[in-house]
Amino acid sequence: MNMTGTHQIVDTLKRLLKARGLTYAELARRLGLSHASVKRLFSAQTFTLARLAQVCRVLEIDFFDLARLARGRAEASRELTERQEAALARDAKLLGVFYLLLSDWIADEILAAYDLRATELTRLLAQLDRLRLIELLPHNRVRVRAPKLVQLRPGGPIHRAHGKRVVDEFIAAEFDRVGGHFRFEYRELSKASYALMQRRLDRLAAEFLELAELDAAMAPKRRETIGLLLAMRPWSLSLVTGLSPRASPGRPPS
Repeated sequence: MNMTGTHQIVDTLKRLLKARGLTYAELARRLGLSHASVKRLFSAQTFTLARLAQVCRVLEIDFFDLARLARGRAEASRELTERQEAALARDAKLLGVFYLLLSDWIADEILAAYDLRATELTRLLAQLDRLRLIELLPHNRVRVRAPKLVQLRPGGPIHRAHGKRVVDEFIAAEFDRVGGHFRFEYRELSKASYALMQRRLDRLAAEFLELAELDAAMAPKRRETIGLLLAMRPWSLSLVTGLSPRASPGRPPS
């Protein structure tokens, strides 16, 4: 392994530790090493294959998945084609199975967790194969062809078919009762600060997707689907106060 490859592997291990909420001290305890020894492993990047295998076992990831994450798998496009999105938008079950496969579920796990007949699942997998979203292998094994961090087209078929209903259902929940977190703030910002916040929301969304990819190596029973809604727009104080701003040449009425 060259130095660049070693650095990528070690950097990915650090991201996995953070995603799992593990400190060097906790990793040292699980490996039977001193805290100083673990810090030295990461700072000097002197992992033997045997030690790397031990760390992978603690992080519940195999070496091949670790290498895939370290490579980053640069993808030319993270969007589906219009035809692919349209097919998924027309069939809710097809969309659901595709989402699970994208999250590294296998056929047996899908059948065990969802009310779906084996013949129906095979039909859906064959349809996803024809759409070139997956490659269907013997015994209903699959290789996902779609980008791992797929992004839906803004205003595309899936957003048009399901977007409003999904968002309405999502925000209708009492967040504290389902273990969620909700905050709404409003302040006046300059255009520069508004643009800065937009970039930070984009970075938060990217981190959310990265954590999902890191956690994909864990068994489905160790994960749950989490919805993250990021939104920011000009907002009128009159919605809660009843104050109606005067129309002016530089400011349209709310």
